[in-house]
Amino acid sequence: MNTTTIVLIVVAVIVLWAVFSYNRFITLVNQAKEAWADIAVQLKRRYDLIPNLVETVKGYASHESSAFENVTKARAAAMGATGTADKAEAENQLSSTLKSLFAVSEAYPELKANQNFLQLQRELGDTEDKIQASRRFYNTTVMALNTALQSFPGNVIAGSFGFKHMDLFELAAADAAAREPVKVQF
Repeated sequence: MNTTTIVLIVVAVIVLWAVFSYNRFITLVNQAKEAWADIAVQLKRRYDLIPNLVETVKGYASHESSAFENVTKARAAAMGATGTADKAEAENQLSSTLKSLFAVSEAYPELKANQNFLQLQRELGDTEDKIQASRRFYNTTVMALNTALQSFPGNVIAGSFGFKHMDLFELAAADAAAREPVKVQF
């Protein structure tokens, strides 16, 4: 083999490695976007259930208006939040207000026996489980992307093509109450 052949082989290997690395980053970014979309779908389901839940509880506990207003405000804030950190904070607040709504319902035995309320509880519990699973999938995917972005020699390709670090969907460290799941069973 002559020198030209060796140089061409080395260049071909480097080009193939660069193409493979670039495609890997594209795959990881797309998986992270898909995972975020999964979270958005489950959050939309949750947002759709909340007005029904509020109306059901309101029928039995109409004088608990501050709890209803807080849930409604938190829902609106969560729906309007953008960015991972803002969305996580708004969702934590919404979870907290939902807990207060379920606490209100504790004082009304006839509400706890209402079939519509029980069905909404089951659906919200199922949705909360799906949100947690979606968050875990998103965080796993983002961690794989961020690790690849920081690892050598992939970071060379990532930097060259402008791939960016993505934020994990985290609960606020200071909000211990938000770490508890929304209680939907009595």
